[in-house]
Formats: sequence, structure tokens, C-alpha cells
Amino acid sequence: MARRLEGKRIALTGPRKAQELGKLVENMGGIPLFRPAQGTVFLDDLELRNGLVDWISHPPDWAVFTTGVGIEALFDIAEDMGIAEAFWENLQKTPIAARGYKTVNALKKRKLEPVVRDDDGSTDGLIRSFSAYSLLGKNVMIQLHGDPAPKLVDWLKEQGAEPRQILPYKHTPPPDEALELLLQDILQGHVDAVTFTSAPQVKFLMEFARRQGQAEELNEALSGPVTAVAVGKITAQGLVEAGIPRIVAPREERMGSMMVELSRYYAGEAEAFYELKKMG
Repeated sequence: MARRLEGKRIALTGPRKAQELGKLVENMGGIPLFRPAQGTVFLDDLELRNGLVDWISHPPDWAVFTTGVGIEALFDIAEDMGIAEAFWENLQKTPIAARGYKTVNALKKRKLEPVVRDDDGSTDGLIRSFSAYSLLGKNVMIQLHGDPAPKLVDWLKEQGAEPRQILPYKHTPPPDEALELLLQDILQGHVDAVTFTSAPQVKFLMEFARRQGQAEELNEALSGPVTAVAVGKITAQGLVEAGIPRIVAPREERMGSMMVELSRYYAGEAEAFYELKKMG
């Protein structure tokens, strides 16, 4: 593999597969720095059980799924509760909207076909596809992964829909000390790039910077000497909403693809897509 990250110091904010990603960075000539920007991700068992009972007791007019892992969590809990068949039958009768290919694959595995799906793997893409349908007065159940989706919820409300949300997973922030270390590494130029593998990582870092009164400095650093890198479009959208104008992201949502795209960016073979989009 070409060592196109030679000498580059790359901050890895995702706790999941961090060691594996760090090894990839080293193989490409870079220097990985493990800087987790999120804590544990846990299944909120009680809330999920209550949400499933409410879902089956009061079936929505539309079901919106946003992650494959969230779908698996819902069915695992439904199986444990002895209501998996009732849940599946409910979904058979409900029009489904889905965001992302992993979500679509998880649905197809259970012989469920979405009526609406995004055109590019993003929330914006889902909204574009959803716009063809009248949602006035419709009750819409939204499955999220562990982070709210205010843009989608607000859009549904604007269409006259009544959104309900179920979050199978909850994300917790890391210790403040970890966020402080990452923030100072970025502000002081100790890293060349920061990789984000989930929207909560972006949120926790930005919220911490705001609390420290350094949000503006963080945005300036990520717009200048330090490159923000996202694993996919959902994570990139979180950076866009945080005001970061330059984001490197691969077309395929893969950690390996993310690092390859960053190496191509440094080699002058790839553009920062979101920077060009904003400028254009």
C-alpha cells in the first residue's frame, strides 16, 4: 500500500475498531493518535421495550429506519419480548422509508421493502425522496441510532406530520479530559487531520469546545491547517451543520475507504467535496 500519509499525524476519535484503524494509518506511513470523542454506546433496554409496545399498540402511518444496527436491536428485543411476529406483521402493513444501504439490507433480510429510500445515503437525500408523498396529518415513527435527528424531525413537522422517535442505542460522551486533549491537539496544530466515524463524536467535541469558549477557534483550525475527515455522509452532515466548510469523505462508508480518500486528498488526487459544494 502506498505510504501517502507519510509523517501525517492522524487523530482517531472513534472507539470502535480504533486499533485496527490505527494499524492502517501506520501501514500508510502515518502516525495514529487515539483521541476518543465518545464514550460507551449502550442499549437502553427499558425505553426500547416501552417504545416497541407503543409502536405495536399504536401503529404509525409511516415507519422511518435510519440504521441497520438499530433494526437488528429492535427485532432482538421484540424476539425477547415474544412480540417479534406482531412487530414484523405491523411493518408489513406500514409504508417504510429507509436511509442508507445498510438499513435497506437489514430490512430486506427480514423481507421488508422500503417504499422510500434516500438517493445518496444522507438525511437530505431521504428528505428529497420523501417529498413526493403527502405527510399531512400522518403519524411517523422514526428509528434513530442514538442521536436525535432534528433536521428530519423539523422537516416532518413542517409537512404537517406527527413524528415519534425510538432510539435503540444511547451514546455517552468521553471524560472531559479526553475531549480537552483532542481539542488542544487540534488548536495547537499537533495533528494534521481528525477522523470522525459517527455524528455523536462531532457533537460531543463541538459542545465541549463551546463550553470552553473555543468553538470559533476550533472551526478556524478545522477550516485551515487541520483537515476534518468523515467516514460517510451522515457523519459529514454533522460537520457541515457544525459549520465546518472543508470535509474529506469517501463515497463508500468504510473506514478503510476513509483513510484512502484522505491519502488521495493529500496527494492532490481528491477534492474536499463539501468545500467544493459550499463554494459552488
